[in-house]
Amino acid sequence: MRSFDYHRPSSLPEAARVYAAEADTRLLAGGMTLIPAMKMRLLLPPALVDLGGLAELRGIRAGKQEVGIGAMTRHAQVAGSADVRRLIPALSALAAGIGDPQVRNRGTIGGAIANNDPAADYPAALLGLGATIATSKRRIPADKFFIGMFETALEAGEIILQVTFPVPAMAVYEKFRSPASRYALVGVFVARTSSGVRVAVTGAAPCVFRATALESLLSEKFAPEALAGFRFAAEGLNTDMHGDAQFRANLISVLTRRAVANLVAGGSKS
Repeated sequence: MRSFDYHRPSSLPEAARVYAAEADTRLLAGGMTLIPAMKMRLLLPPALVDLGGLAELRGIRAGKQEVGIGAMTRHAQVAGSADVRRLIPALSALAAGIGDPQVRNRGTIGGAIANNDPAADYPAALLGLGATIATSKRRIPADKFFIGMFETALEAGEIILQVTFPVPAMAVYEKFRSPASRYALVGVFVARTSSGVRVAVTGAAPCVFRATALESLLSEKFAPEALAGFRFAAEGLNTDMHGDAQFRANLISVLTRRAVANLVAGGSKS
């Protein structure tokens, strides 16, 4: 790892100023991806801006219709929040299944979505619930935030401040995980929201996406049998050492049916 400048600002304006001062400067949140990438020399930023000192980026704020989670809130804090468990239990369960205890106690929601790993869990929750990302410059709907593999709509100098999740009528996350990394080979987040049924898929493609064909079927009838005989198209899905595109396509269908069955059996919340 080569030398670099390290900054730990005490205010958001200071963080924004330092971040914008030099090209290729990186923000440090939990560091779960950034630090290993630097060790392997995949990334060689001239400077790091550590957001760990900014209290305004931490914490969970619950209302009747939405839950706001600060960008520097740890996965373990989301998993353990009584408010999140009460209002969006699927989000709490998702956070509890990320990585291992070390990752959950260091990784942050802001860092996870800014990195946009193709197999990350949080992007499925944001897309499945129709969340909104507040940054230092604007508010971005989740539907317009995730662009491609490790790519988001964030612009140069833009810092994620908070993610706001609307409270759904019901939601659940089903994940087929890699036994080694606990990353999702496929993860499916199904939610019934005020805007309709939403189905978000992670791990299966280069970027998280909404399965609109499944949404249409479930909008007509929200029951497992609505998906009987449906086969998800394998075109454009990932093929790697863990499974080919056809395997992942089948998992999408299986996990979606399982998610819907759990929701129908569990009542209004899951």
